[in-house]
Amino acid sequence: MAVTSIWVVHGSVKDLIDYADKMKLDALKRQGERTDLTSAQVAPKLSAEIIAEQENTSKDTIKRYIRLTKLIKPLLDMVDEGKIALTPAEKLSYLTEEEQTELVKQISELEATPSLSQAVKLKVLSESKKLDAENMTSVMERPKANQKELLKLDMGKLRTFFPDSTPKDMEAEILRILNDWQRMRQRTWGARERDER
Repeated sequence: MAVTSIWVVHGSVKDLIDYADKMKLDALKRQGERTDLTSAQVAPKLSAEIIAEQENTSKDTIKRYIRLTKLIKPLLDMVDEGKIALTPAEKLSYLTEEEQTELVKQISELEATPSLSQAVKLKVLSESKKLDAENMTSVMERPKANQKELLKLDMGKLRTFFPDSTPKDMEAEILRILNDWQRMRQRTWGARERDER
């Protein structure tokens, strides 16, 4: 069963970590066994490589899953809920427990989770012993390059008003209507101000 299949079946990082820990222990037990006494020149495979072969995935992915065991529960829950992706979560696992606790607090206050680049920056600051609450806030408040605020509207509801329009045409027409409405409001307010004088 592939790691991605395990994720789909179990649906939680905790279950995946338990499974990865079990595979890691099994691999470590087997690592000391000599199955071929004549192949001394062949380098032994690392545990992650053995698990990766068994699970048809990369050894880096296996190492990331195992590394997630270093996250505190609130961060693990965010990974389970899809709020934090695997690679940024793996980077955050290098933060100390105190730093992770502060990060959970800031995620709640700022209503934002770290992107990969932010997680990497937090890890670098932590490794250099410069990650305090102020630096963490500075990193977390930076705009994410790949994220824009989007407004999602139900296409079924919009089709009532735009039955034969493409989404791009709908957007253009909605913006035109809003611009007209804004100009009308400005004229109305301007007329009221003149009347009050």
